[in-house]
Amino acid sequence: MTRLGRRGFLLGGTALGASALVAGCTSNTPPASDGGGRPVAAGSSAQPGKHVTIGFSAPAADHGWMAAMTTNARAQAEKFSDVTFKPTEGTNDVNQQIAGVETLVTAKVDVLVVLPFDGKALTAAGQQAMDAGIPVVNVDRVFGTPLAYRTWIGGDNYRMGVNAGNHIAAQLKAKGVTAPVIGEVAGIDSLPLTQDRSRGFKDALARHGFAVGPRVSAQFTPESGESQTANLLQSAARLDALWNHDDDQGVGVVAAIENARRTEFLMVGGAGSKTMMNRIKADSGPVKATVLYSPSMASSAIALARLLGQAKGVGDLAEHEIPSEVTTFSAVVTKENVDRYLDVGFDS
Repeated sequence: MTRLGRRGFLLGGTALGASALVAGCTSNTPPASDGGGRPVAAGSSAQPGKHVTIGFSAPAADHGWMAAMTTNARAQAEKFSDVTFKPTEGTNDVNQQIAGVETLVTAKVDVLVVLPFDGKALTAAGQQAMDAGIPVVNVDRVFGTPLAYRTWIGGDNYRMGVNAGNHIAAQLKAKGVTAPVIGEVAGIDSLPLTQDRSRGFKDALARHGFAVGPRVSAQFTPESGESQTANLLQSAARLDALWNHDDDQGVGVVAAIENARRTEFLMVGGAGSKTMMNRIKADSGPVKATVLYSPSMASSAIALARLLGQAKGVGDLAEHEIPSEVTTFSAVVTKENVDRYLDVGFDS
């Protein structure tokens, strides 16, 4: 990937965990009543159902987060005895990805799961599938119109920034810091996802009476993270906290901090790599937390696709149908809860 649009635009939606989607299969028969005619949740069932062939298309697995998306999708499909997983070759060439999706449509797969390299560019391919009667699960980078997908699942970029800001503010207030200098290492500034993250971070700090201080933008790579952080550190004689948007580029951010021998501030990462989670658990360096943008959403996308192919809803919900939008939650991972989230960490 040229790391463009790595995380996609934010849409509102219902937050559902992967485990609920995996185990939560229920038929579309009317849900049980509470005795007063009001529907209640139908409960969950993981019993095998109609066989479903799921087509899958994603960009090239050329960095940790994207590689985990494809790995998670395949692993989830293999858990179901009633699912055949039919992937195309990962590519960052938009035309090749379009051709791959069109091949899956021609093959008449039952459901398509598509993480587009470029959402707008893949919109027509998604709509072609929908017009052919093939439900599309659009993952993370949203298509140009809801007509191109049946269900969207992705991360919450704005709340990612909010949760990072709230956590940093709470930590600084606990230390009695009243006028902190808070730095930010963003991703690619031209991307809406970066803008959403930065806006959420700024808004959260403002609610606590704080503000963003020195700020640089990188390219979601370790190399850019290191060089840009070195620049930030040279311009800031003092820091109390630093938020880095992305744990892949965070490898370079940490290297720059260690090279500069700066130890006076805490760092919060973003996305949730195993590398950063292990650093958090060890509690031996600047990284004290990371805010999830987990590739486990790919596992949930496959689970949703299976349910769509079997005309089922989600167990434990009273709705008859799969939601049209599912937004994952950006939990803050700390030393206290890191063991709970290690299973969704990805290799940087």
